[in-house]
Amino acid sequence: MFLESAKKAGWIEVICGSMFSGKTEELIRRLKRAKFANQRVEIFKPMMDVRYSQQEVVSHDSNAIRSTPVESSSGILLYATDTEVVGIDEAQFFDRGIVDVCQMLASSGVRVIVAGLDMDYLGKPFGPMPDLMAVAEYVTKVHAICVRCGNLAHHSHRLTKSDKLVVLGEKESYEPICRHCFNALRQDNETTFAP
Repeated sequence: MFLESAKKAGWIEVICGSMFSGKTEELIRRLKRAKFANQRVEIFKPMMDVRYSQQEVVSHDSNAIRSTPVESSSGILLYATDTEVVGIDEAQFFDRGIVDVCQMLASSGVRVIVAGLDMDYLGKPFGPMPDLMAVAEYVTKVHAICVRCGNLAHHSHRLTKSDKLVVLGEKESYEPICRHCFNALRQDNETTFAP
């Protein structure tokens, strides 16, 4: 009797870190395990993310899982009906409504797994990610390896000359670096461009 009336608990998991840290790989791993357990899974990504595929979430190691691209966070609610697990990749590119969407899904009993960059190329909190981390039950921060010194990296250093916040790219546009190398590069840039 109690089991029939009990509402299934949902929750939010956030996987965050720099570029090349394995965020999407970890998201795909968790979603594939849920599918293996015969859970109903839906995966979403922002429509603007077409680096590897328009219809799949793809890791840098070419591991892939089918997804639904959506224009805005509200689109997730249209497709996430009758599902047990929702995966969301590149959450930093979504509007701030993604936080409410994730909370609504979790409150209705859905396990929500979100992956995204926690900081932009300037080292500032990126989009809705800080708010998602604040409301999540579980936060996993993954790290890359600094390509300059070999320490743990958690910054995404932009290699191209652009001051736009969003520049889609891969190894030709970004490299993972540690705090020390990030600060040294910023200091060098400030010295180079000083009047």
